[in-house]
Order: sequence, then C-alpha cells, then structure tokens
Amino acid sequence: MRDAKKIGLSVLNALDGFFIRNLARLGALTLVGMTILHGATRSGAFEDENSPWFSLPGRVASVVGLAADDIQISGLSQHDASEVLSVLAIRPGKPMLGFDANVARKTLATLPWLESASVAREYPNVLKISIRERVAVAIWQHSGATDLIDASGVTMGQPGLVATRQLPLVTGEGANLSVADFINLMSAFPELTKKVSAAARVGMRRWTLYLDNGVKVALPEQGAPEALKTAWGLDQSQGLFEKGISMIDMRVPGQMTVQVAVADASGSPLPASGVKQ
Repeated sequence: MRDAKKIGLSVLNALDGFFIRNLARLGALTLVGMTILHGATRSGAFEDENSPWFSLPGRVASVVGLAADDIQISGLSQHDASEVLSVLAIRPGKPMLGFDANVARKTLATLPWLESASVAREYPNVLKISIRERVAVAIWQHSGATDLIDASGVTMGQPGLVATRQLPLVTGEGANLSVADFINLMSAFPELTKKVSAAARVGMRRWTLYLDNGVKVALPEQGAPEALKTAWGLDQSQGLFEKGISMIDMRVPGQMTVQVAVADASGSPLPASGVKQ
C-alpha cells in the first residue's frame, strides 16, 4: 500500500513538473509573441502594403468570418466610395472586430456633403452602407469664405473646378437661406441665367444681379419675377443690357431707372470692379 502511495506521489510530482515547465515555456512564448506583435503594430507593419505582415490580420479575420469581405455602398453619384471607406477607416479584407454600425453612422454624418446614411452589418462579413448625398445648387461667398450649398442653404465644403464653372455664385448675408427662391426665380429665364455672373442678397430681402458685361440689375423685394420679365423682354426687343448702362434699378415696383456707365478719357465704359452690395 505504501509502495502504491509512493508511486502515486512520484507520478503527481512528475506531472506537476511537466506542467510547470511547459506552462513556463508557454508563458515565455506568449510574451515573445506579444512583444513581436506590439513592435509590428507600433512600426506600422500592418498598414504598410510592402510589409509581409500587411494582410495577416485580414487573413486571420477572414478565416474566422470577421473580415469585411463584402462592402456594399449605394447612393453615390457625385462622390467616390473611397471617401466613405476612408472616413470609416475600413477597406475590403480589413478585420471588423469591434466595428459599431452606430458609431460608423455618426462618423459619416461629419461629411459635409452627406444628407443621411444608414450602416448595417450582416454577419459574418457583409457591410451595407446606404448614402444620400446633398445636391449643390450654388456657390455661396461669405465672410471671406466660399462654400457649396444645397437648396436648404447647408454648406457642403469647398467648390471644385467643375462646380465653379457650372453653379451660380451668390453673396451676401442670408443668401444661403434664400438660394432656393433665387434658383426658382432664374429657372424661368434660362438664357438670362447664362449671363448672370453673380447675385447678391441685399438686406436679407431682395436680389441684385451682376451680369457678365458689368451691368447690375437691382430687383424689388416684392414682384421680382415680373420685374425680371420686363427687363429681359426689353433686352430681347431693344438690347437693353448692351446699351452702355451700368445699372437697371427696379427696386420700386412698376418703375425702372437706368444708370449710364461711367466712361474713361477715351470714352469707353469702365469695367465693373467687382461684386458689391
């Protein structure tokens, strides 16, 4: 009986020694692995496309079904999908461990050109993003800045070259809040719109148009469509805008005052110096 106990104790001692030694080795290996992983992370190895470590997290995540293998973005017409992926800091094949759809939606809301977005993750590896873009209708010049604005007057960031060529320029306090009315007003005069280089909102109540030949058209607070129709009709029939005048004042309903352009010593009309209210 005593021999059996001794044998049992010897076996237990041997097992204890075996587990302790291997546990120590496992701990050492884990420590080394964590040190290497930390070093690779700090050095940017997982982000460097030339690094052999670059795709490792994605491969591991893909194996266990946690990588963004299928990213579906809908609703884009004016912007590129890369803008969406960049702000979310995600790309195809990248791990989605800890990905939060609510946080992603709030992050997307910081994009000035985005009206709304929905983000849904379908496990294990599908990410669906639906975008509704704002539509720029004008360029708003204000307080030394220039921004694209949509029909509701929300700023959308700096205009690009194409937008600068295609969209009307509006200036003045409150121009952004009344831009929809201005767009509706000018929509009835497409040929005249091509001649308008800018429009200034004056006193947050009326518009003054600046034509590309330097002529200003001061519209009334009330009855602007009728006044503009009268001015455009006179231009069509008598070439009103080409008669060497500097301003057509229609601020008083039913009246039109024409101001002759100031000439220099040679007799030529002086060019407009800029957009002013």
